[in-house]
Formats: sequence, structure tokens, C-alpha cells
Amino acid sequence: MEFLWNGPEDTPATILLAHGAGAAMDAPAMTLAAEALAAAGLRVARFEFGYMAARRSGGAKRPPPRAEALNEEYLAAVEAVAAPLVIGGKSMGGRVASMVADRLWADGRIAGLLCLGYPFHPPGKPEKLRTEHLEGLRTPTLICQGTRDPFGTAEEVPGYPLSDAIRVDWVADGDHDLKPRKRQTGKGHAEAMAEVAQAVAAWLA
Repeated sequence: MEFLWNGPEDTPATILLAHGAGAAMDAPAMTLAAEALAAAGLRVARFEFGYMAARRSGGAKRPPPRAEALNEEYLAAVEAVAAPLVIGGKSMGGRVASMVADRLWADGRIAGLLCLGYPFHPPGKPEKLRTEHLEGLRTPTLICQGTRDPFGTAEEVPGYPLSDAIRVDWVADGDHDLKPRKRQTGKGHAEAMAEVAQAVAAWLA
């Protein structure tokens, strides 16, 4: 398993991030997030699930497995990176992390969970919620979500029965990559991600 590293080595914790369903660990949105977190003084490690890594070596571009099927791969990544850790990821990566978080938190192996654009439901299918396991989550969790994210908007998410351990920070006019429309907000993607990174740093502190 290979990792991409950003940020200083002498930080209290490393943030372990997995990618989304269709974009690799070095996709532009993942790279921007990692660089913004690093600029905020945080250490970040990115990794890829096997199906995505296989695409780099000419493997078939198959759809990703069900999120549940990736739990063991996430746990293997945790074992490969020195603690203390905050685990998480972009979209599906954050969802997988949320599925294994409580067992790792109970063992003292992680300090928290960070989700960048959580996929609360498939776009256009708000009835197919992916929140059941979040209702009883015990791990301290920060979800950074765009207000117009088609996987869960600012109008939808407050109505979900989420655990009190979960805090949702909203990115004004952000999409699923937390990218706002500059014409609406006056902010570009990098500026919005810098603000997200500062919010993450404050939450970790």
C-alpha cells in the first residue's frame, strides 16, 4: 500500500484520507484538500483502495465495490500508518472510515473522524439514506459539507437523526468537492478549502 504525504511530521496526529468512489488519491480535489490541510499545519496521508490502485497498472476500470467491502482495506491502511490518527476521506472514503471508526476509537487507535463531503444519499435519491450507522456513532466526528452538495444539502441534512458526536460544518454554496461558485460567493475553490482546513485545525485543537 502506497501513501502520499503532505504537511509537517511533528504534528500531534496524522489525518488518514481515502479517496471518493471514482477519483484517485491524487485527483485535483483530493490534492487541494491535502495541501490546504498541510498549509494549516496538519499532517496528511492519502491512500488508495485496491480497485483504484489496479487502474494505474492497466487493470479494468470496474465500478467500485460496495463501501462495506472496503472496510478491511481501510483497517489495513490504519495499521500501516503510525498512530495517533484521525481517519476519514472524501465522499465514499469518508463513508468507509465512518463504518470502522467506532471500533478503532474504542481501542484508542484513533482520535476522531473527518469526512469531506459525506454521501448521505445518492444524487437524486434522497430516500436512499446512508445514515443508519451514524445515528449511534460515538467517535468525535467533523463532516465538512457543501450547502448545495447533491449527496446531502443544507436543507436535508439537519433533518437526519445523527449522533451528538457528529458536527457538521457548512461550506457556503459548496458542491460535493466543497467548491463554491465564485460568482455567488466571491471565493474560489482554494480559498474555500483553506477555510475548511482552518476549521479542521480548530476542531482538532
